[in-house]
Order: sequence, then structure tokens, then C-alpha cells
Amino acid sequence: MRPNKRDELVSKALEVFYHGGFHATGMDTLVKETGISKTSIYKHFRTKDDLIIAVLRLRDENFRTWLFNRMEALSDTPAGQLLAMFTALGEWFGKPEFAGCMFIKASAEFQDRAHPVYQQSTEHKQMLLKHFTGLAKAAGASDPSGLARQLLTLKEGAIVLAAMSVTPDPAEDARHTARMLLKPHLAEGLTAAG
Repeated sequence: MRPNKRDELVSKALEVFYHGGFHATGMDTLVKETGISKTSIYKHFRTKDDLIIAVLRLRDENFRTWLFNRMEALSDTPAGQLLAMFTALGEWFGKPEFAGCMFIKASAEFQDRAHPVYQQSTEHKQMLLKHFTGLAKAAGASDPSGLARQLLTLKEGAIVLAAMSVTPDPAEDARHTARMLLKPHLAEGLTAAG
């Protein structure tokens, strides 16, 4: 396959794994859903796990780019962007294709912490945490790391509840709690995001 065909395979496999799961999606299903033969798939990926890693890397890049850009579009202050994260999540939850977090799913299916799929999933969350910590620091939080961890916990919980349809508006519930967390740490910058 040409490099653009490899990218096409990874992109198509992302959709298949996102909706079908990793272990439940066999190579025959991947062939059927992507339209790419097993021989061609194995030219670029020695194992199914190698393909999953490539899929997770693409999902990480796409998700972080979307989320961070959306946060910046919703607010021009660091504190406002942290709060806007939950508005962006609410938009994502409302999309028909929303089916939860691919990284939460991956870590649940590959629970061995030494497994590369588990590690790739953890790396995604660590990169989110690093970004949130930077925003909290830029906003003047007294404990940027602690605040970022709390906001990440809210974000992840909202995603799980949205995927399970447990509460009617988990993004708004998380946003309300985030606003309370942000207030004592950050005196300015909240009005831009509400």
C-alpha cells in the first residue's frame, strides 16, 4: 500500500474499533469494513495490536487538536478555556456518532499496564493533563497540578456517564462543578466561558 493507503486504513480502522471494540473486532471484520485485504494490512502492521496503536495515535492527535481548538474558540482566557472544555464535551456528547472514549475502552480491554495499548491510552490522558496544568498555571491557580487533576477527573467521569446515558446532561453537571472548583483558585477569566 502507498503511504496514503496506510493512512486510509488507520482512519477506517479507527471507526471500526471505536464502534465495535478491539477484541470483538477480528481481522475478517476489519477487511470487510475497510475494504483492504489482510495481505495489505499485514504489509504495514505485523500484528493487530500494531494497528491498534496506530489507530490510538491518530485518535489522540485528532481529539486533542479538536478539543484544544474548540476550547480556544470558546474563550480567550486560560480559566475560561478550562471551563469551556465542558461546553465542548457537551457538543461531542450530542453527536450521533458519540460512543464514549476510545482510550477508556482500550485500557479496559488491555488491562496489563505493560501492554503498549494500555500505555498509549495512558499517554493520551497524561498529555491532556499536561495541557490542563499549563492552562491552570497560566490562569494563576494556586495549585495548578491539583486543579488540573480535578478537572481531568470531572472530564473523564462526564464521558463515562454520557456513554452510559446515566444522567441527562453530564457535561453541564461537570461544568457546574468545574466552575465551583475554578472560583476559589481563579478570580478572573471565568466570564468569557460563562
